[in-house]
Amino acid sequence: MTVAAAPIGVFDSGIGGLSVLQALRHELPHEHFVYLADSGNAPYGERGDAFVQARTHAIAQYLRERHGIKALVIACNTATAAAVESLRMAMPDLPLIGVEPAIKPAALSSQTHQVGVMATRGTVESRRFHKLLQEHGQGVQFQVQACDGLARVIEQSALQAPAAVDGETSEIEALCARYTKALGHFGLKTGEMDTLVLGCTHYIFIKDELRALLGPDVQLIDTGAPVARQTRRLLAQAGHLRAEPGEAAALAGAEQIQLMTTGSLPALQAAAARWLALPASCCASVAVPDLTAPAAL
Repeated sequence: MTVAAAPIGVFDSGIGGLSVLQALRHELPHEHFVYLADSGNAPYGERGDAFVQARTHAIAQYLRERHGIKALVIACNTATAAAVESLRMAMPDLPLIGVEPAIKPAALSSQTHQVGVMATRGTVESRRFHKLLQEHGQGVQFQVQACDGLARVIEQSALQAPAAVDGETSEIEALCARYTKALGHFGLKTGEMDTLVLGCTHYIFIKDELRALLGPDVQLIDTGAPVARQTRRLLAQAGHLRAEPGEAAALAGAEQIQLMTTGSLPALQAAAARWLALPASCCASVAVPDLTAPAAL
């Protein structure tokens, strides 16, 4: 297999990264993707840096050895913050694309110069996040909220059909209400936040609940599309973009996508069907062993 024909790896602590995969498929429709949800160890946002680093390295090695990926998208803000720098040192030949809260776009687009940020505790307490605020937060007031439990509840809600999630939706709505209230006042007036950064890839799946609380004028910013564009740029620079499929391949339905999970297979299958319109046959259970020693990298 040529490098260009190899798949792009995408991983998250759970199903949240499916929002990034959705953007990647839109930007790179001819590429093949291998997505791994480490749901058996989710949520990362409430784990320590050492654990997240170890799992990120183990998953990167697994995807390289088993699937021969040509690039890796770390579709998890917490894993990016904790592990992208060490992974770049360990695998300098593998193009890595991380996700980070969209602090710079939010600072540039806010008219009131007041911005809210919702993210996991692991993200908001990271050095990488505070560096982002220092670099791009001049002239803008950021209110930051660690949203404990929210990613977990979103994961759990995937197993329920949209019309039958009364209990889970109520819990999601309650957490959204609690955390947006803790941030402060949203709106277009002076002193109000006119922008909310969704600093966890799970949160795009609850944009309707957030919109209902914040109103139509507050802009919600996530990172899916920018990450997809950066992935395209890196692969194009390296000459590793997959060529458009020929007519015969297109007629045969040549698009390939594999979804894997270390946790609940039914949950991944439900999320894939609900948010990406993908069949259950795309999904599988896997075990990703921990690395036994740094030398294994």
